[in-house]
Amino acid sequence: QVQLVESGGGLVQPGGSLRLSCAASGIIFSIYNMEWYRQAPGKQRELVAQITSGGSPNYADSVKGRFTMHRDNAKNTVYLQMNSLKPEDTAVYYCKADGSRRYYWGQGTQVTVSS
Repeated sequence: QVQLVESGGGLVQPGGSLRLSCAASGIIFSIYNMEWYRQAPGKQRELVAQITSGGSPNYADSVKGRFTMHRDNAKNTVYLQMNSLKPEDTAVYYCKADGSRRYYWGQGTQVTVSS
């Protein structure tokens, strides 16, 4: 059974930081590209960051320079370090394992940026 479990969300003030984690099980983690998406109320789900199986990250323009994604294949976990958070970063953040023929989603973790 494949599971992706996100953690690390919460309430933070503007300018603050959070680190999200996504722990995977039931897949050969190292061969999957991993992605973070977010969905704000009333908006479509959008890609925030991705990291290839080889460890190369890419970021949406809206988070470039503030968010950093990395993976630890020994722990089957990806991380999203979020700095300089803004109210517009408020959303449910989802982890996705993206293989060549199949993909899996986590359940999401809420991030709220508010004073």
